[in-house]
Amino acid sequence: MSQVENFDAVPGALWRAIGSEIGLVLRRRRNQVLLAGLAALPIVIGLAVKLVSSHTDGGVGLITKITNSGLFLAAVVFVVSMPLFLPLVISVVAGDALAAETQLGTTRYAMILPVSRTKWLGMKAVGLVVFVIAGVATVLVVSLVVGFALFGVSDMTLLSGDTIGPWAGVGRIALMSVYVVASEMGMVAVGLFISSLTDVPIVAMAGTAIVPAVCTVLLAVPQLQAIQPGLLTYHWLDLTTFLFAQPDVALIRQGLLVQLAWVAVFGSLAWARVASTDVKA
Repeated sequence: MSQVENFDAVPGALWRAIGSEIGLVLRRRRNQVLLAGLAALPIVIGLAVKLVSSHTDGGVGLITKITNSGLFLAAVVFVVSMPLFLPLVISVVAGDALAAETQLGTTRYAMILPVSRTKWLGMKAVGLVVFVIAGVATVLVVSLVVGFALFGVSDMTLLSGDTIGPWAGVGRIALMSVYVVASEMGMVAVGLFISSLTDVPIVAMAGTAIVPAVCTVLLAVPQLQAIQPGLLTYHWLDLTTFLFAQPDVALIRQGLLVQLAWVAVFGSLAWARVASTDVKA
């Protein structure tokens, strides 16, 4: 159960409550299993590439790049996880954020206490954002460790053909991970809103997971080209721009603005839902 205090009356209560919410999210066994699953992804991909490359003349495409530099494993894992694995993991955690509280009856308790509903929702959002950061950081660290262990520390050949040193490569991958975190903020807002609509966590999880799936389907329809740039998933794979000598800043900015718009819309809807909750119902 979330620990909620009268934030306006007790000094430091807000920060303690936020810390409690973050701890609740990170200590939950299911969430730890999800993080472990994300950690396993680079291990599986790294071992598979190592096995395949040992039976070929070097391979082509991404396999060649990974075998030439362990740094590229992290980039490949982000490209693979961005459209499917990360959204699914976030759907589970975000969909559970408010729906589980409602199911347990703790939402009613929180609403009755003398505490701002905006701050309470903000606590939930912070907990989810920290989990997203933890998930992406897990992928980043494990990918680098596995990549260096299996393929060594060497210069990184970018998609543009340019070669950069190991430290510069780590910097590129770090920037890519920051973009991945920012690109999932729309999912967090969508998850909070859908989670506020039901007291059945599994329904909220499924509803959240459907959103990026629907966006992906809409991207495949040429007749919808006019609305496609505003879809949640449109700019997700633009993270590969960090693998060129000169990343496309305009493309990155567009992707971040789309996420900001989704956060603004669905964050507002989630706030309106929480703010209008009838505690007597």
